[in-house]
Amino acid sequence: MASFNGVEAPADGQRITVSGGRPEVPDNPIIPFIEGDGTGRDIWRASCRVFDAAVEKAYGGKRRVVWYEVFAGEKAFNRFGQWLPDDTVKAIAEFGVAIKGPLTTPVGGGIRSLNVTLRQVLDLYACVRPVRYLDGVPSPVKRPEKVDVVIFRENTEDVYAGVEFAKGSDRAREIISLLNDKYQYHVRTDSGIGIKPISPTGTKRLVRRAIRYALDFNRPSVALVHKGNIMKFTEGAFRDWGYELAKDEFREHIVTELETWILDNRERNPAITDEQNARAIEPGFDQMSENQRAAVVGQVKDTIASIWSTHGNGEWKKKLLVKDRIADSMFQQILIRPDEYSVVATPNLNGDYLSDAAAAQVGGLGMAPGANIGDVAAIFEATHGTAPKYADKDVINPSSVILSGVMMFDHMDWREVSGKIIDALTKTIQQKRVTYDLERQMEGATKLKTSQFASAIIENM
Repeated sequence: MASFNGVEAPADGQRITVSGGRPEVPDNPIIPFIEGDGTGRDIWRASCRVFDAAVEKAYGGKRRVVWYEVFAGEKAFNRFGQWLPDDTVKAIAEFGVAIKGPLTTPVGGGIRSLNVTLRQVLDLYACVRPVRYLDGVPSPVKRPEKVDVVIFRENTEDVYAGVEFAKGSDRAREIISLLNDKYQYHVRTDSGIGIKPISPTGTKRLVRRAIRYALDFNRPSVALVHKGNIMKFTEGAFRDWGYELAKDEFREHIVTELETWILDNRERNPAITDEQNARAIEPGFDQMSENQRAAVVGQVKDTIASIWSTHGNGEWKKKLLVKDRIADSMFQQILIRPDEYSVVATPNLNGDYLSDAAAAQVGGLGMAPGANIGDVAAIFEATHGTAPKYADKDVINPSSVILSGVMMFDHMDWREVSGKIIDALTKTIQQKRVTYDLERQMEGATKLKTSQFASAIIENM
């Protein structure tokens, strides 16, 4: 076995390999872990005990995880003088799947964020955030049990690509002059400038992964969330490329929302003409130009011709529904009609806002897992910070790391393990045996330490 950071990889484990974007997992996979900074030490120890117990309960010794520590954050800096050693990145790429606790962001010069750096160097293009309610967790909304959505946030483009020029800089002045003088825009000359790239490459690989997830886990719909009514050539293109990918690669498995209207109209009235169908799906049909009306009629005709034989006569109701929503409307929808959304695919900034807003409905970031996934590696992680003032006090809720492990085992297709963890965690919370963050919000609860909470979960397996 290879050696990373001066530590030999375990000889009693095997690599996870990736084929076609999917992991191929042996019975004894080596999984690198980063315990994390601050409270990461406490919550990793607790979480690891839960993981090992669940694997043992699920497989009776026929499978096991071979853990392998790699280093990042303060522990790496103290040991190697680097916040993120190259060998840590190489180890994650080598073994395909890793899990981590929260990491400190260095203050001052150097790398901006360890988490962002890992995503960039490993091309972990999909930030995946499942948000669902566990019965008994205190929530600020009346019906949190309606929330069960998995958000796929594009990780490498949008404003997070970091192409910015400061107000008054030579490059800002040059770009503003080009826009104003050559192309007749009216950008204020004292503006800072930011560039927002969104590509079909970035969009399609994200939407592909979201659709595969929905099909693998029998989810009913994928929603493309965008601000395409304003940013037509970036976010509007994200929507268009998403639909294009869905139809090109998953045609037999999916139906778009517009197609459901067309097919349903035809089923309700077999004698309906294409123009009548077009009027039914487009309320502003009569106000359109002749060319616009012809385009809508053509869309109806093409839909009937291409998928009636496979999707008609009610067959479309068995397909994965692909739809889209404007981002600002989606913020209302996720609050007042969350049960209508199952999987969401969205550009970077929308996903940042939406995932945190959804997490607040089910108990906050302390209960929110996350993953960053690419075609060659995947890292599963807590979504909260390091909370250094609570470090080594054995008090912090480990649920974010535990639920990230649930995601990891689902990714590995060890669903028997993830199911046992979810069931036991839910039962423990229902028993009101919880850490202080939940205990203070629950009447009659018993406050447990981090380690005791892990023991209670294991007991409930």
